[in-house]
Amino acid sequence: MAKRTKQGAVPPSGQPISLRTLGEYLNLSPATISLVLNNAPGVRSIPQETRDRVTEAAAKFDYRPSFYARSLRKRQTFTVGVLVPELSDHYAIQVLSGVEEFLIEEGYFYLTVSHRRKPDLIEEYPRLLMDRSVEGFILIDTTLEKSLNLPVVAVAGHRKIEGVTNVVLDQRRAAELALRHLYQLGHRKVAFMRGGSHSSDADERWDCLMAVARELKLSVLPELTVQLQLPISTPELGYVPANELLHRGVEFTALVCYNDISAIGAIRAFMDHGLRVPTDISVVGFDDIQSAAFYNPSLTTIRQPLIQMGKVAARILLQRIRGQATFSDVVPIHPELVIRESTCPPRLHRARGKRS
Repeated sequence: MAKRTKQGAVPPSGQPISLRTLGEYLNLSPATISLVLNNAPGVRSIPQETRDRVTEAAAKFDYRPSFYARSLRKRQTFTVGVLVPELSDHYAIQVLSGVEEFLIEEGYFYLTVSHRRKPDLIEEYPRLLMDRSVEGFILIDTTLEKSLNLPVVAVAGHRKIEGVTNVVLDQRRAAELALRHLYQLGHRKVAFMRGGSHSSDADERWDCLMAVARELKLSVLPELTVQLQLPISTPELGYVPANELLHRGVEFTALVCYNDISAIGAIRAFMDHGLRVPTDISVVGFDDIQSAAFYNPSLTTIRQPLIQMGKVAARILLQRIRGQATFSDVVPIHPELVIRESTCPPRLHRARGKRS
């Protein structure tokens, strides 16, 4: 039986435990301890009794390997940066959930910053995150002006920028699903909410809606078009422009909203004017956020597989970081129409609501 090596002095209480202090306690070299704790190649040449002593001592003194030392050794930090408009944004929350799920499985950590759509923060935060040695970026509904020196995957990014892979919904297909659904129900007087310039999806979604409307020969009247202005993620986003539509006094039987949050706000505005959804006005949302199915009435909407989009973005980013694959500039995601309670065929004569 191998002779058990005499142990050294117990490290003083409160002193940080390092490979050196463990080595002094066990009378072993730091290299031997590192081999055992990292289960490195060659560890089998170390006697089992010695390996057991190392693991017992590491547990006893709650030794944790230095993250920075491992990072320097492997030239990796196992950390990525994530930029979102707001942490309370329903869209961003679901995408981030998918990102987090995938990164956890891969042993990666992420740092999240909320830029509130301020251009100076969108420019500054990547530099701050690079100072913290992130290996790449995931941008969620964030408009990037120029390339970065690290791999970037943008969810709902539409600009062709070197080094950026865009994970985007097929907006043309989404527009077809929404407008053909209303058209087949019999709607011809349709109002539209256009997304604000702060949202990265706004322009492409609008262009696709207009193209499909022309194909269906639906008239898009200026007086039935409103632009979202507030850079917020609450129902007020749609409440104000829906009121504006009603005060114009032009009849319409359906409203296509920019997203679900604006649709919820619009429905409240219609109710406040004595109108019923969908009996008087049908409403279509976009995104299929978690609350869409539980609102009253539940929202007919275009479903973006947001959690899946987050997983796809994280998978692509890690593959790019590891040099495992190359990707085209755009990775398309397919939408789905979810029909619920907020749409129905139009009434022949819609009752006028109260005007305030």
